[in-house]
Amino acid sequence: MSGFVEKPEPRQVPGLVHLHTGKVRELYQNEAGDLVMVASDRVSAYDWVLPTEIPDKGRVLTRLSLWWFDILADLVPSHVLSTELPAGAPADWEGRTLVCKSLRMVPVECVARGYLTGSGLAEYEQTRTVCGLALPEGLVDGSELPAPIFTPATKAAVGDHDENVSYEEVARRIGAETAALLRQTTLAVYGRARDIARERGVILADTKFEFGFDADGALVLADEVLTPDSSRFWPASSWEPGRPQLSYDKQYVRDWLTSPASGWDRRSEQPPPALPPEIVEATRAKYLEAYEMITGLPWR
Repeated sequence: MSGFVEKPEPRQVPGLVHLHTGKVRELYQNEAGDLVMVASDRVSAYDWVLPTEIPDKGRVLTRLSLWWFDILADLVPSHVLSTELPAGAPADWEGRTLVCKSLRMVPVECVARGYLTGSGLAEYEQTRTVCGLALPEGLVDGSELPAPIFTPATKAAVGDHDENVSYEEVARRIGAETAALLRQTTLAVYGRARDIARERGVILADTKFEFGFDADGALVLADEVLTPDSSRFWPASSWEPGRPQLSYDKQYVRDWLTSPASGWDRRSEQPPPALPPEIVEATRAKYLEAYEMITGLPWR
């Protein structure tokens, strides 16, 4: 059992139709047919959306995505049309709302990995491959790969795991031409982002993108991009292969949930408990630190 501990009720806004409640975002459609995406402060861990929010998290994700969309615009256009708040929208949507193109979404999570960790490490330890791609012997948790790799996954529903799939399977599902375009674009975007992050003392270990096609048939970068929720960012100063790395994300949340202090057994069917204030504040600080390190801009 997993999903929302307490599923929120969507806000009702004149002129907007609610389409979907995701782990973090609420999705609406306006009268022009554009999508309105609102990033909440919700946080998820171990396939649960927790009952405790992290203040400013949605604004961090939105502002950081906009920063990256601008930097990547010459490689691939983004889905963003406007950051203007829709008429009648709640005041607390300010800074967390994007008006976006409605796209024909590609049903694939486009993952780029430059370092070995997570599900990729688990597969490598068994078969010396990641998504069927052969890797050299001797790699450990946190090792830099000889070259970045494209390791797609199927997009799961809330409460389920994304499932890694081979490139050949992606090509079978969506066509060889589209699969090749996704791989090329994913690795190009990852390469630029990795280099920019590295200049700022941050390692971009891996990341996932979502793409869609617009009405003219152009490939467009959608959803969020290169945030601590969609990427693994590590401080370069503490990077040390052979062990789990420190990260700019919700690691404090995961560590507390699996500690005796939480009293929660993730193997049980019981939902996780509320987060204590100190874990909320430490997690918020990590998100703000990631924003400031990567962009070089102060949060306020």
